[in-house]
Amino acid sequence: MTMAAVHDHADIWAALADLSDPEIPVVNLSELGILREVRQGCDGTPEVVITPTYSGCPAMGQIEDDVRAALVKAGISARVVTQLAPAWTTDWMSEVAREKLRAYGIAPPQCGSSTNVLKFSRQALQRVDVPCPQCGSTHTTETSPFGSTACKSMYRCLDCLEPFDYFKPY
Repeated sequence: MTMAAVHDHADIWAALADLSDPEIPVVNLSELGILREVRQGCDGTPEVVITPTYSGCPAMGQIEDDVRAALVKAGISARVVTQLAPAWTTDWMSEVAREKLRAYGIAPPQCGSSTNVLKFSRQALQRVDVPCPQCGSTHTTETSPFGSTACKSMYRCLDCLEPFDYFKPY
């Protein structure tokens, strides 16, 4: 019997449960929706499917290495597959992830691809009231469409005056 045959999908999910995002360490990959699926490959080998938050995400190499290392540590033989389609969306982010982002000082996305028809319109994004993760005020303004990572933009609260990242909806 092969090593892969003695591990079911629940074992694989459990082995990966504590893997955090390298750029946002307070959330795990499953909560972000980056760990997308565990499936059986055509040859019977389990596959762990990961999807980047955007196609040029520089953290994907580290994420893939972390997934492989966690599987090896658990004694699980599986392939890691990066799948780009369908593209990741903030709709895949769990409510737990959104709360963890807020507590960490990052405003979570207000809406995702299924609820934001005009998501690529900069004007539409500016009309969204982004609550400050520090004080909760929606009296905020975007200071730059570019944040600490490509998936975030910079905002400032006009009440408490604190700057913060906003995780852009996709």
